[in-house]
Amino acid sequence: MTKFRLAHLGLVMAAIGFTAATPILGLSPLAHAADSVRAEVGKPLQEAQKLASSGKNKEALAKLREADNIGGKTPFETYQIERVRASAAAASGDNDAAIKAFEFVVNSGRLSAAEAPKFTQALAGMYYRAKDWPKAITWINRSLKDSDTPQMRELLIQTYYVSGNYAAAAKELQAGGRGLSEGQLQMLANIQLKQNDKAGYVATLEKLAGGYPKTSYWADLLNRVTGKPGFSERLSLDVWRLKMVNGLITKPGEYMEMSQLALQAGNPAEALKIVDQGYKKGVLGTGGDAPRHQRLKDLAVKTQADNAKSGGAAEAELLKNKDADGLAAMGYAQVSNGEAEKGLALMNTAVKMGTLKHADEAKLHLGIAYANAGKKANALSAFKTVQGNDGAADLARYWVLNLNHPM
Repeated sequence: MTKFRLAHLGLVMAAIGFTAATPILGLSPLAHAADSVRAEVGKPLQEAQKLASSGKNKEALAKLREADNIGGKTPFETYQIERVRASAAAASGDNDAAIKAFEFVVNSGRLSAAEAPKFTQALAGMYYRAKDWPKAITWINRSLKDSDTPQMRELLIQTYYVSGNYAAAAKELQAGGRGLSEGQLQMLANIQLKQNDKAGYVATLEKLAGGYPKTSYWADLLNRVTGKPGFSERLSLDVWRLKMVNGLITKPGEYMEMSQLALQAGNPAEALKIVDQGYKKGVLGTGGDAPRHQRLKDLAVKTQADNAKSGGAAEAELLKNKDADGLAAMGYAQVSNGEAEKGLALMNTAVKMGTLKHADEAKLHLGIAYANAGKKANALSAFKTVQGNDGAADLARYWVLNLNHPM
């Protein structure tokens, strides 16, 4: 979650162009010709301004009290005193005094259209610092009417959030179809978790994984898809495939399980690649389980060799029997074995038969096969055809995110 960090109030005033050196004498844009400051008021006022300009803000505030004690002050004289007090109090860290002075100046009606946003923004910031959330929100909204800036819009969202008004924070985050930053998406995700909005949280998590790909986002996203009602266990290997491309497979047991699932799916070439990657990274082939790792690798090598011997006859038999599911699986295995064109043709044939038991799963695999073959455009087109509610459509969408925004 991002937080709007307020600097020291003196720096805030400088940032918005209002400092102790801001001229106080002379007429404001909305002043009348008759407005003037008497000498007995002007003398301590000018001395206070000089002190504030020199960084002696507490002394400036003390000098202003001399001006306060002069009787019969005109509204204009009081206004000029409060302008100096506002700046000096803010710079000295006297938040309460600064708030009172700023409110007086803002409500005086003497600020120009150019000045008003600076004062209302500063006042909103001071109430935020004081943790007076209702008044902070009031003044933030008033400042947005004066000048709608990204900084104040961000402060409004943050104030809603820290005050516990999660619904308002979420509404503001989602308003206007604005593209959200990573921090804003994180905040929205936190809000959705607090509100137990599981669907909303996953949708926001998808945006985080797509726009700001990190292993933490992908791990959460893929863990949640397997726990979604209706998720098919047949797609477990496909979840592992996404975990692998996103760097989420790091343990020996994970490499072993994924490789075994690939063997069970009739894809020894893929199983061997998984094992080889584990060996390359030093995860497999070491420790007390090294013999198990080697046996699994040997099995993958043997199965791949056996398939190569019987591949032609097996393919002919599948075509003869119009076994779409068998052809789809064989085609995927061929792509994994480096025979991309041959395998993709076989997978497309299987899909066009229209007799697949799990058509969306086969289309998902077709998209993955295209992606593995380096055919991104074809992969994206295939993924867009995947439907259903067994998890295949979710995984297809995640592949699209991954292809468009790789880790």
